[in-house]
Amino acid sequence: MRIQAALIETTGGPFTIRDVDIEEPRPDEILVEITAAGICHTDLAMRDRWPERTLPMVFGHEGAGVVAAVGASITSRNVGDTVALSYRSCGKCEQCRRGQPAYCLLSELNMRGARADGSSGLRAGGRRVHGNFFGQSSFASHALAYESNVVPIPSALSPVLAAPLGCSVQTGAGTVLNVLRPTPGDTVAVFGAGSVGLSAVMAAVSLGCTVIAVDPNPARLALAHELGATDTGLTNAHHAIDTTGRPEVIARAIGALRRRGTLALVGLGGKAEFDIMTVMYNGIRIRGVVEGDASPATFLPQLVDLHRLGRLPIEKLITEYPFADIEQAARDAAGGKVVKPVLTFG
Repeated sequence: MRIQAALIETTGGPFTIRDVDIEEPRPDEILVEITAAGICHTDLAMRDRWPERTLPMVFGHEGAGVVAAVGASITSRNVGDTVALSYRSCGKCEQCRRGQPAYCLLSELNMRGARADGSSGLRAGGRRVHGNFFGQSSFASHALAYESNVVPIPSALSPVLAAPLGCSVQTGAGTVLNVLRPTPGDTVAVFGAGSVGLSAVMAAVSLGCTVIAVDPNPARLALAHELGATDTGLTNAHHAIDTTGRPEVIARAIGALRRRGTLALVGLGGKAEFDIMTVMYNGIRIRGVVEGDASPATFLPQLVDLHRLGRLPIEKLITEYPFADIEQAARDAAGGKVVKPVLTFG
């Protein structure tokens, strides 16, 4: 079938919309017509480092839409289902069997730019197009996905709101609700007020926590305060979350914790240095977190319920762009002009 997709054709290059041919779904695949897709920091970071040998590439991993076709072995999803897309997991390894698919031992499937057998379901002008990013590649009018990352959602929920649930909202809110699990009255310090950090702010506020947001962007700090964060002094926090991946911010987060406090690391980064004696003497725990330790099939419906109850007002983070303006949306996101750009498909 002929579709439209936003291709990256050179490492670090712009998104360019092209006509692309997509295969019919294989027995284990689900074809989703995309109606909205969030742009995540990971999409932008990966396009800047994606190797030339696996280009052109279709990114996008916060898709929402309608099931258009299902493979022969799919029994739990039906044509016409409204769905949100998330990360892919194998469902069979030790971590998946233990209910921790975010740490799937085949997690590289999300980043290979290909199916498990190395093939791609996309072609343009007779040449191979790489995809399968997070098991979806949703910067396209249609995407091939899988049972593990296609989650039914209420048809009444706008796809613009549903799309960010699959990664950024899941990561931020899940870090609070699934990992840190603060009790009412605890202090939670959130470093970085992007979509992940602000989702963490909303989740912590919903639990009755005192929330401190840290970000150099005054507009984002103002939004954090609107969502319930305070200007209380940045010391003696029970929990801290770093969404930046920056060494100097991580060191500051450690310094903000009380004894036996916990730091959750969720931001992409390289190496960081910290004072071992500070961590050891104060019994500080440092915990890496992927996708909020969430299982999408069960956690995304929880997020939908929180939104319905008014406890997760994600609409305050979103700026809509037509799919044709994807490059402008990416620039605005990279420049900090918007928090969560969401592409819409006519």
